[in-house]
Amino acid sequence: QVQLVESGGGLVQAGGSLRLSCAASGNTISINTMGWYRQAPGKQRELVATIASGGSTNYAQTVRDRFTISGDNAKNTVYLQLNSLKPEDTAVYYCTYTGRLYYSLAAYYPDYWGQGTQVTVSE
Repeated sequence: QVQLVESGGGLVQAGGSLRLSCAASGNTISINTMGWYRQAPGKQRELVATIASGGSTNYAQTVRDRFTISGDNAKNTVYLQLNSLKPEDTAVYYCTYTGRLYYSLAAYYPDYWGQGTQVTVSE
């Protein structure tokens, strides 16, 4: 089992920034892919970004050039830097993990999910 604990969500004004963190513990392995999903009220869950353990990243078109995913392998932690936030970025953001390597958003299939952290962007 792998446990994922997210932090860093909150309320921010449009144009502001937040950094989300996700710490993985338990039976993690060095070869993995981690990703962030988000789900807004009444909308489908959306995969926002992924990062493979070698550092390869992928982004949804809706967040490209505004969000940055990064990882610290020594700490088993992945980050999501959210810049130039818009009200439509308001959602619960979920950290995910799999012990497989994925190099595209379309193929990504996580095995573990965190509890989620709320991001609210006001006008």
